[in-house]
This record gives sequence, structure tokens and C-alpha cells, in this order.
Amino acid sequence: MLVTLRPLTLADTAAVHEWARLPESCRYQAWGPNTYEQTQEYVRAAAAASADRHVFAVVVGGEVVGCAELKLQGPSTAEIGYGVHPRLWGQGIATAAARELLRMGFGEHRRHRIFGTCDPRNLASAAVLRKIGMRYEGRMRGTAYIRDGWRDSDLYAILADD
Repeated sequence: MLVTLRPLTLADTAAVHEWARLPESCRYQAWGPNTYEQTQEYVRAAAAASADRHVFAVVVGGEVVGCAELKLQGPSTAEIGYGVHPRLWGQGIATAAARELLRMGFGEHRRHRIFGTCDPRNLASAAVLRKIGMRYEGRMRGTAYIRDGWRDSDLYAILADD
């Protein structure tokens, strides 16, 4: 399955809302389930030009099925994030998107270290981070407030020379 990333645009709002409105999509996130207006505001902010935040539509077969983000932090570090419509979970789409984010981060943006975090209960996201070669570095306590209270975040990272 060919997975491509392209810059997110306002025209992608309806497609993003198809998964951002679902409780299972945001179970481990501080946002959502989104109203259409909340999704529209996210897409508007994400599509705005930024030198340090690059948000992409994840495209499969011409359809926007998720989002992926590369946040540049200082001169040598970046953070990745991704989300895919639940109907396509388990098909390698998030892994392919995350690999492309690593390629961009190490290649185009010449980062030394790239990291990702996930809720410790989100075993699928942790598996994606491991599949792309990231190493578990530890657990950060109380990093995000979500519907069921404060949650921890597991930290994974990879270096350019790994």
C-alpha cells in the first residue's frame, strides 16, 4: 500500500474530521472527540506556514486517511506524531508515515535526534515507534491531562547515526 505525505490544506478539513470526531481516535489524546468547528480550527492552524511545525495529510489511494507532524525543536532535535483513521488501523499506514517523517527530519532538516511520545496504554503507537527504529528511553510522569485524568507519556527516540 503506497502511503504519501503532502502538506495539510483547508480542503482536507472534512476528511480529517471523519476520524477526529471518533472517540477511539482520541482515546489517548488531550483533544477530542472534535466538533466540526474544532477540527476546522486545528486544520486552519496546522495548514498555516511555520518554519518549525510541518503538518501533513497522510494519503492512501488519493484519500486523506490521517495526519502526520514533524516539529523542529532547536537546531538538532525534532518530534514526530501521527494519527490514522481507525478503519485503517493495523495496515502499516502509521508506520509508513512515521518512516517518512524520519526521512525528512534526518535528511531535509538535518536533525541529530528525533523523538516521539505516546500514552503507555497505546500499545499500537508504541509498536509503530519501535518498528521505525526508535528506542524506549523512559516514562515521563503526568505530561497530559485527558478525560480520565493526568496521563504519563512513554518516550522513544532515534539518533541520526543509529
